[in-house]
Amino acid sequence: MNTQDFLLELGTEELPPKLLPKLSQALTANLVKELSELKLSHAKVESFATPRRLAVLVRDLQCQQEDQIIERKGPSVSAPEQAVEGFAKSCGVLSSELDKKPFGKSDYYFFSKEQKGLEAKDLLAQVVDTAIKNIPIAKPMRWGSSEQQFVRPTHWLVMLLGAEVIQTQVMGLNAGNVTHGLRFTGPKTIEIDQAKNYRTIMQQQAQIEVDFDTRKEMIRQQVIQVATENKATAVIDESLLSEVCALVEYPRAFSGGFSESFLAVPEEALISAMKSHQKYFHMLDKHNKLLPSFISVANIESSDLAVIVSGNERVIRPRLADSEFFWEQDKSQTLHSRLEKLDRVLFMKSLGSMGDKAKRIEILSGDIAKMIGIDEADAKRAGLLCKTDLVSEMVGEFADLQGVMGGYYAQNDQESSAVSIAISEHYHPRFSGDTLPSTETGLAVAIADKLDTITGIYGIGQGPTGSKDPYALRRMALGLLRIMVESKLELNLKALIASSLSAHSADVDRQCAPAIYTFMMDRLRAYYKEKQVSGKAFEAVLAVAPESPYDFHLRVEALNIFTQDQAAESLIEANKRIANMLKDQKNLSIEVDASVLVEKAEKTLFAQTQAVAEKLSNSTDYASSMSELISLKVSIDQFFDQVMVNSDVAELKQARLNLIYWVRSLFLSVADVSHLSA
Repeated sequence: MNTQDFLLELGTEELPPKLLPKLSQALTANLVKELSELKLSHAKVESFATPRRLAVLVRDLQCQQEDQIIERKGPSVSAPEQAVEGFAKSCGVLSSELDKKPFGKSDYYFFSKEQKGLEAKDLLAQVVDTAIKNIPIAKPMRWGSSEQQFVRPTHWLVMLLGAEVIQTQVMGLNAGNVTHGLRFTGPKTIEIDQAKNYRTIMQQQAQIEVDFDTRKEMIRQQVIQVATENKATAVIDESLLSEVCALVEYPRAFSGGFSESFLAVPEEALISAMKSHQKYFHMLDKHNKLLPSFISVANIESSDLAVIVSGNERVIRPRLADSEFFWEQDKSQTLHSRLEKLDRVLFMKSLGSMGDKAKRIEILSGDIAKMIGIDEADAKRAGLLCKTDLVSEMVGEFADLQGVMGGYYAQNDQESSAVSIAISEHYHPRFSGDTLPSTETGLAVAIADKLDTITGIYGIGQGPTGSKDPYALRRMALGLLRIMVESKLELNLKALIASSLSAHSADVDRQCAPAIYTFMMDRLRAYYKEKQVSGKAFEAVLAVAPESPYDFHLRVEALNIFTQDQAAESLIEANKRIANMLKDQKNLSIEVDASVLVEKAEKTLFAQTQAVAEKLSNSTDYASSMSELISLKVSIDQFFDQVMVNSDVAELKQARLNLIYWVRSLFLSVADVSHLSA
């Protein structure tokens, strides 16, 4: 089979940096899909992406489709002659040239012909056009008088099959073998002689590394090297690193500095200014303190680096000056004095203002504080003030600092450290893997804030549906559950949901509490799935509906230990058998009339069940409870081997049913282990 490497490169204006990896992945996936549908086999597929180009290299692409037999099914052999002739005519043959073949219970007419495979070079124009047009773009652009649309204007197109240019036009561009280097330096045009040589040629002639991941690691190493030269440690944020990689084709890292006087501003504000506005990496000294310096990455090799450094220092200075100004301005007002402004900021239609939300958080934080035994006044104060930094100048400019700046302003207002820390951390965890609030007061406020949002939005009918979750309630719910489970907080989730709903206005449906609880349990299921906990273990605990997520967690842990015991399988099946036997029974009780028991096996089971019940009374040490229940295995097995439950004597039958009901109730005090059955 004849094969050739195929290269596609689409040259554009500078692409949106945060979208670049997704655009590259989509183009590659679309191209592979189109080739697959045309039955054109290939080997490895490589994706390349820089700010001004998206490229795909398909190794060993099949140059021609395989010949195919095309078969069409016609009418039944018993069909009218007119129908048969019509089918034959549509196939371009006489009816006598049709084949007869069995199909199902009858014979039918069939037409078959051999179709010669088409050459890949004749198909690639349509393949590429479809692959590009199917890239999902939220807001495509049009430019000039062209009808073409893309995320940014397109300028050139390379399509090579081996060394041969695919003569076609796509996106209004004539395909060729000429690409372009850096915008301001180096050769303006570069000729690609062979598809397979694309990456090498770009490196040698333009010093451009077209592979995104390789270029990203180049930048990482350059940043680390510059930091080392400055006897410092560079803080490399992965999302910032990816964004910088999407901004440069020819990375050259360098360092610059700013006045030490700016270090009087909270370091988070300085870091945010450097990262969000200038895409700079910050550096720390050996004591992990912020240094008055930064690392930037240029997209050019300069003979006079001092000019670039000076230009960057000149640009960052007013940004940091803004942060300094906002800091000084904001300190002149207390957080409490900002509550009035918060009343004028809408939280959400039907859910009131941010001031209303703050008051609800205050009440719920106080309730939670009482439940977990911490200072109620601190929790209520932190809950009331936690949103006030939203109307500060600093957060108005740097939205990612909400909460963080509130903590600093609370310190400035001489609020207690418990209140300050709780305000600064109440948004945590903000994303998967993020840290939890470090104080109990912070935990209480974080739970109150998240629960208020979830119950409010759910209560006005805006909860997640299918794959749509516009308010990120799933992530919020998972964060809330993580707090309860990982911080070991014994909190009644159902009661908290009801309390939170009651604090909202009449526009919020109070009857949706069960739906919210179910939603939260679905997120807890996802939490355990990520931790590779058996879905059956989750369902076993869910069946007994624990009110506290932490209590739920303790039961799951106990089941994990239980299932590792050799006796587990027998006890699981016994529970399933008991559940089936009791399914239609009424008037069951754990009060067993032992005086009517006659068989040794049932008397033994009664005695051992009585002993285990005494040990399990009001116990929340579920691992120990399951260990005690395992001790019933032998007597349960003997009971079912030697005792007929459905006795003809009514009193004896009832006593036996009550006995196994009692046994099952002891297991249900931890979980419904029948769900663990294979």
